[in-house]
Amino acid sequence: MSAGLRRTIWLGALAAAAIPNLAWAAEGGVSSDIVRSSVMLAFLALVPTVIVAMTGFTRIVIVLSMVRHAFGMPETPPNSVLVSLALFLTLFGMGPVLGEVNRQAVQPYFNAQISLEVAAERGVQPFRRFMLAQTRDSDLAAIYRVAREPLPDKPEQVDTLKLVPAFMINELRAAFTIGFVILLPFLLLDLVVSSVLLALGMMMVPPTTISLPIKLLMFVLIDGWSLVVLGVMGSFQ
Repeated sequence: MSAGLRRTIWLGALAAAAIPNLAWAAEGGVSSDIVRSSVMLAFLALVPTVIVAMTGFTRIVIVLSMVRHAFGMPETPPNSVLVSLALFLTLFGMGPVLGEVNRQAVQPYFNAQISLEVAAERGVQPFRRFMLAQTRDSDLAAIYRVAREPLPDKPEQVDTLKLVPAFMINELRAAFTIGFVILLPFLLLDLVVSSVLLALGMMMVPPTTISLPIKLLMFVLIDGWSLVVLGVMGSFQ
């Protein structure tokens, strides 16, 4: 994303929250803390989008969702449980990136050491490095083909507006790859149970009735949730 476009987005998002307070501050002589509070509120409104589009949250929550589908229980564990677990795992995995953003952009801005434009420029750089480390060249090339623009020669020249969708495509690919590895043993177990029931002439018995308890027992015995968490977190470079 060009510097001019990035500044426009940030300033446009902040204007709606900041303008009423700016007018009140001008009339009453209120300190600039009001303005900073307005900026914080506007930033918090963008947090959900940043988490989904610029962190590992998408990969983690998809993999966790595939685990419950492998059992044949699409509603267990509930969505709130999986999303909460994915959110905390994302915070753990993105800790160094978020710490760098806080040190280089958030704290200097709220201490009145840098301007909003500088804070926005500094704050996006750690996310860019993280996304560039995860994104394949083929995904970037696909996005640039869609945009009908030539692929840059250096990573630093990649437009943020194009880096984000390329990163999300890579996250979906990685999540589905991990999900296939998770689903395969459960599929084999279903096939074995179906074959045994067919051989015994119990064709009227649903295979899931027998395979579900076996899946749960196997998953508990191998400490499956810990293995899934270690696998998905280890997939980040």
